[in-house]
Amino acid sequence: MSDIKIMIQARTGSTRLPKKMILPFYGDEGVFSLILNRITNEIDREDVILATSVNPNNDVLEQIACEHGIKCYRGSENDVLQRFIDAATEFGAKRIIRVCADNPFLDIEYLKILIENFENSDADYLAYSTSTGWPTIKTHYGFWAEAVTLNALRKVKELTDESLYHEHVTNFIYANPEIFNVQFMKIPMNVEKHDDIRLTMDTQADFDMQKEIFNEIYSRNKKFNAEDVVSYLVENQHYFEKMKIEIEKNRK
Repeated sequence: MSDIKIMIQARTGSTRLPKKMILPFYGDEGVFSLILNRITNEIDREDVILATSVNPNNDVLEQIACEHGIKCYRGSENDVLQRFIDAATEFGAKRIIRVCADNPFLDIEYLKILIENFENSDADYLAYSTSTGWPTIKTHYGFWAEAVTLNALRKVKELTDESLYHEHVTNFIYANPEIFNVQFMKIPMNVEKHDDIRLTMDTQADFDMQKEIFNEIYSRNKKFNAEDVVSYLVENQHYFEKMKIEIEKNRK
């Protein structure tokens, strides 16, 4: 992938659900380990980096990354923007595919399509969006990654000191399309129409529900995609009601 690296953002110090990355999720395996397995089954592990913080709580994540043959960068706890800039600089990544490790249902096929399109793009930022142009990073779906250049991140650092934009790495970029070259690819309508899907993990309720769903789907097909997940949820409608409750509690 030349100068493109997949950078996985993860930490154990979540205030709402501590240690969510390493709690048993599928058998004895935690979410972080599962994400690494699913990505490296399809993509060269040489192109994957863990970007976590220097907090000693994250030693366990570095250890898991090491066991999977993944590079690790330890940086700022709260200034995630600076952490990404430093990690990219350390490992020679001019372009970054940002993956949030609290999305256990990440669609690997869409991840590969994103990488392929970014390789041939002049975009500062490339991601998936709804039909209305709403970035999927701002939704609750949890299926998609996003792509950004190192130069764009450096420009964000120059333009703003606001903590919001230093914590949420790409927010400033897609909020300012007049400054940056922002491009989107549309998500499939058969997924978008189910806007009550919540498969990003922030709370204990998220964890418990997603663990049930993941165990059912992953045990049947380890190469599942977003459409497979939607089909399962349509067959098991009771999850939608639970998700709606969590969406209301955790509005983005």
